[in-house]
Amino acid sequence: MESGSGLVVRITKRCRREDVAVDKVVGSAAEAVADIVDGSTLAVGGFGLCGVPAVLIDAVLASGATDLQAVSNNCGVDDWGLGRLLMAKRLRRMISSYVGENKEFARQYLHGELEVELTPQGTLAERMRAGGSGIAAFFTATGGGTQVAEGGLPWKYDDAGNVILASPPKETRDFETADGRREFVLEEAIIADFGLVRAWKGDRHGNLIYRDSARNFNPLAAMCGRLTIAEVEELVEPGELNPNDVHTPGVYVQRVVALTPEQAADKRIEKRTVRERA
Repeated sequence: MESGSGLVVRITKRCRREDVAVDKVVGSAAEAVADIVDGSTLAVGGFGLCGVPAVLIDAVLASGATDLQAVSNNCGVDDWGLGRLLMAKRLRRMISSYVGENKEFARQYLHGELEVELTPQGTLAERMRAGGSGIAAFFTATGGGTQVAEGGLPWKYDDAGNVILASPPKETRDFETADGRREFVLEEAIIADFGLVRAWKGDRHGNLIYRDSARNFNPLAAMCGRLTIAEVEELVEPGELNPNDVHTPGVYVQRVVALTPEQAADKRIEKRTVRERA
């Protein structure tokens, strides 16, 4: 996937010996996102309001960067997560799977202010994983026989509600499966200019651990970003993390931002439900 044409800075992620030993902690979120410029593509972790790198997103908002393309399962809500960039009209395009719970997202999309590439959730996850694994494309059965494969999904409307940009048809091939031959769809990997993730614990070398369901899309966003920035709720010293517990190795992470206790505790609940005690 190509980055926005306005992007000036090109950063290539390399696996180098010195990446393992360097202290990757930066002083502030603003410093960490300073390279994000107009037209950048951002892969952003999180699912709903869980595991969202909200501090980094706010830093991008404060930086003034615009015309951004975001790759994320969803676009937050109206006043949280990527929804804050959306409300400020900093997003040009979204590649996502679920776009509910955000009225402004729907309004901008249907009024021609935002381009949206809807992607099946599992396919989106695999496209991001493939981007971080050096796999250019892959075949999946998901979407076969639908507009996902045949093309025609509305990507952008004009202000009168007419479709002015639709998804192109994708290559398909039949493969043998346990249930006989079946159509598979070719999907291209996603490589973003920057990955923004949130981790429960991280060390100065960039090794990350996510907690419970907050893992979600975070490891995938970390993998597919050319330069990945992690905000961590608890920063520890190298050697304090059990290597068996690490979800994202430090080779995928270039910058680490240690959150304050207040920032770490600021977590939204998407839908609060209560019941009487038995």
